[in-house]
Amino acid sequence: MSDVPFDATRADSAPTTTEATENQSNGSGSWLQQWRPGVGASDEPTADPDTPFPSPAPPQQGAAPPRPRVHETNGAATNVYGGADVVANVVEQLILETRKRDLLEGVEQDREQLLSQPFACSAHWKSVWDQIIDPATSRPRRPVTIIVAPRSFGSTTLALRLLAEHTAGHTTVVKLDADWQTPSKGRLPLERAHAYQLDLKHPENDQVSADFLNALSEHASHLRDCRSSLVLTVAKALWKDHRLGDRDGILVVHVLEAPDAQEVVKAHLDAYGYGQLATSMRSFPKATACLSGLTAVAAVRAAHTAAVAWKEHRHASPSPSPGKTDGEEAADLEDRIIAALTDWRGELDGLFGEVNSLHTHDNPSLPVEDRCLLLALAVQQSAPMPVIARNAAALLNAIGDTTDASGGASGFSPPLSALAGRGMRRRVQDVGGRVDMQDTVVFDRQAYGRAVLEYVWDNYDVLREPLLTWLVATAQSTDPEDHAVAALAELTVRHGTVDYLTTLGELAGGNQPKVLGAVMESAVRNEHIGRLAWAALYGWAEQKNYAPAVIALCRSILEDTSAAPSLAKRAMVRLRRVAHKNTDASVISQVQAAFDALAQHPTVAQRLVGEVQSWQQGKGSSARSGALAFLALMTVRRDGTPWLVRTPPATIEVQQAVHSLLSSSDTAAEVSSRLTVWIRSCAGDPRAYSQLREQLLPALRGHNMFEAGMKLMNGLRGISTAEGVSVADDFYNHLVDPRVRSVFPLEESLA
Repeated sequence: MSDVPFDATRADSAPTTTEATENQSNGSGSWLQQWRPGVGASDEPTADPDTPFPSPAPPQQGAAPPRPRVHETNGAATNVYGGADVVANVVEQLILETRKRDLLEGVEQDREQLLSQPFACSAHWKSVWDQIIDPATSRPRRPVTIIVAPRSFGSTTLALRLLAEHTAGHTTVVKLDADWQTPSKGRLPLERAHAYQLDLKHPENDQVSADFLNALSEHASHLRDCRSSLVLTVAKALWKDHRLGDRDGILVVHVLEAPDAQEVVKAHLDAYGYGQLATSMRSFPKATACLSGLTAVAAVRAAHTAAVAWKEHRHASPSPSPGKTDGEEAADLEDRIIAALTDWRGELDGLFGEVNSLHTHDNPSLPVEDRCLLLALAVQQSAPMPVIARNAAALLNAIGDTTDASGGASGFSPPLSALAGRGMRRRVQDVGGRVDMQDTVVFDRQAYGRAVLEYVWDNYDVLREPLLTWLVATAQSTDPEDHAVAALAELTVRHGTVDYLTTLGELAGGNQPKVLGAVMESAVRNEHIGRLAWAALYGWAEQKNYAPAVIALCRSILEDTSAAPSLAKRAMVRLRRVAHKNTDASVISQVQAAFDALAQHPTVAQRLVGEVQSWQQGKGSSARSGALAFLALMTVRRDGTPWLVRTPPATIEVQQAVHSLLSSSDTAAEVSSRLTVWIRSCAGDPRAYSQLREQLLPALRGHNMFEAGMKLMNGLRGISTAEGVSVADDFYNHLVDPRVRSVFPLEESLA
């Protein structure tokens, strides 16, 4: 909608040149361009779909301007002036009369990079590929292709690879982010020569309906006219309705098998410089057997695990060991690879069998306290023995009565029961660890430790909440390398359902908000559970206990220059929500501190400018965040002077913002402090000081500004201009009418 008020006297007049130019863009890449006479529609038989849209011929010298072609709608009647071919033959130029501003955002993909990424195409994938691609044109058969596949089967990789190989070279490939509450055709962008890919995998927000497919069929015709395409990858669990199927312009295909895991591992190892490892693994039957049946996502993780094991082997044996043959070296590598890739379920079934009161070597089942010890080792890997003992005891205490669970004799005190049991060294050895001469426990079995965590999580539902509680309490820092944080992050990525995220938030939000933020950062960056994590953060943003975690995470995302625009946008939305929904002074102070730090990054500063603009346009949800954003922008300096003083953005009304902040008791003190910094930095430059003073004086006049002005002048005491004039006196003389100065003398007012 135009911001210009309706004028009845101009209702039927043609728009000005400026208005016509502005109305051609919908904010999404200026896709709505003026119709060019003489350019045929894209569906003409002579049109080449791989040919870029031609540029209009330059107008002839002295030629009369073409008659305006107007498409009017008046009630039920539609009138076309200047030739019906505007509607009939150039549909792709008109596309849609009105487009929403909140189109889905996406990240443009580099075609060469997509083609260089590892890719394994099985026979089944080849058959799906052939269903999608027309062999005559080597292009997708329909403008919209829907690929239905179980989660983790690699359908996103398939879709992007297909678009990279089978779209014209000038076509822009874009991976969209489905930031919506429900699928909507109106949120889908539409530009010429674009190939879009979109994942629909959120269990609640991506439910596909027959109505959406019907609307998508209409959208397909517009895509065809623009020589663009869209590939949707839909989780099989969301494709339930029997009415879901092919429509006009839509092709639905089903992926029933994941690509061969061994081929996926080989492709990834070859692509990242581990070709020798890939060759070696082919000669390890037990290692290749561990890959059988893995999904595409699990296979990629296995390739990474094998590469880590390879580097550990090379680090441990940088050169052939004396006395070891090549066969023995290969056997050592094979053992390490097998240990890294196996799921250990068979061995763990034995260790977690029936509980014995006493541990015996002929029955490998562990007592419950040893199971706690094994979990402590799985998380910590290597640590001093007292630390391992305390962590194991803490877990045992978290899951039940230590006296009953310890297996001690009836009537024994806990210390006596502990003394009567096996020593810690023996227990460490029985669960697969070792103790060196300095009494440091060594558990160099990272893959095995991960398998233990997953086994316990999968088999003991009642232990999940205590396990999360223990891991949160065990974390020593928010560093992703911290063992407890890494374990939480892995569990979150693997089991990140709505219920899991809710439980994790309840356990960590109040006690360890920074740990929660660190874990959730890995979750929001994960393509499989990222949207679920963002949804949880949106709800947490309005709760005081969760605010520190949300603020820390969003700040980290916004400071990351490599983060996708969609991630930065979501982070900004949640920071705004924290400011809007919380009235606690400590939370507002944390948001202000985050904004102050973010304002120093030029890219994020522009987002803060947008917050200020929304606030000044009267958008309620941006009121407090806009005020905080303006305060943050007051700290930004360009060429040694305050940015908002020297060259403020055209979209910000500085005087209006200063006046609003000074007139509010919530922000008056803070803005006065920052204005004092402004004035102090400009006081030595007569020209800059004069310019700043003229900017501030109008903001300091008006209703309810007397007290704020006096407090500001109190803060200016001691600052002098280049001519030696007191800044406080200078502002007083400009602001206070001479007739009332005797009533409100400066000395008394500032006392």
